[in-house]
Amino acid sequence: MTTLKLRILFDGAMFGPGKAELLERIRESGSIAAAGRQMEMSYKRAWMLAEEMNAAFRQPLIARTRGGPGGGGAHLTEAGVEVLRLYQAILDNALAASADQIADLEGMLHPSSPADIPGRT
Repeated sequence: MTTLKLRILFDGAMFGPGKAELLERIRESGSIAAAGRQMEMSYKRAWMLAEEMNAAFRQPLIARTRGGPGGGGAHLTEAGVEVLRLYQAILDNALAASADQIADLEGMLHPSSPADIPGRT
């Protein structure tokens, strides 16, 4: 299956597929730590990325609650939900605009199975 991945490089910040996936998994799990585990990412790395995203945008994307008897957690703010929506719209638009060229590139590929390509399983 062919996919399109885009990383947006701003002046002093970056947003791409990894951060988008982390946000999505935080939205689903309610936890930065759980989202990181799902992505096979260290606890420290997940928190660092969350803090990096919160610092890069005018409004925080992730809100945290401290632990306690019920445990802590995290959720996306309205800004976080909007960043995810906009990023997905950018991906959808880019894929639609480049579908013919991607199909042409696919047609130029060697017809080997994915298992024959190094780094693919």
